[in-house]
Amino acid sequence: MQLETQTLLMEPIAETDWPLFKALHTIPAVIEKCFDAPSDDELEKKFHARLQAWTPESGAWLTLVIKEKSSGGKVGITGFFVDQGIAEMGYLLMPEFYGKGYGTESLHAVIHWAEEKLGLNLFRAVVTEGNVASERVLEKCGFRLQKKIPEAYEIGGELYADHVYQRAS
Repeated sequence: MQLETQTLLMEPIAETDWPLFKALHTIPAVIEKCFDAPSDDELEKKFHARLQAWTPESGAWLTLVIKEKSSGGKVGITGFFVDQGIAEMGYLLMPEFYGKGYGTESLHAVIHWAEEKLGLNLFRAVVTEGNVASERVLEKCGFRLQKKIPEAYEIGGELYADHVYQRAS
């Protein structure tokens, strides 16, 4: 499986993507508005779970590595898991690729593929309060804020609201 846009390529995550996966889960600029850095053991388990064979019924994440066509540079990861017919979306990008529109471009491509190939038509994403850049990406991709759940998530000992976004085709 490979998804392609004007400037990006997306392919399933592989063993060789461990350095990228680890960086995306430990670099403060990436995780500060998403989650606390996991322990090494938790991170390894999460990575190996992402390497498993994926089907919409598996309940596992479809994790795609985003690469820049022009340089081959690894931009980040994107993907989703399906729960009761709803695709729960997620993405993380390396800081050097912020502001280039790659989050929006890759999310559009994944949604289009999920609609066309899997017949999915309901998408959800949960964003931590204060993660304005991710909220903008979601809005550009047709997501709308459905609800705010106060004090739903803790990062660095501080409680934040979850902003739940949804998109219907």
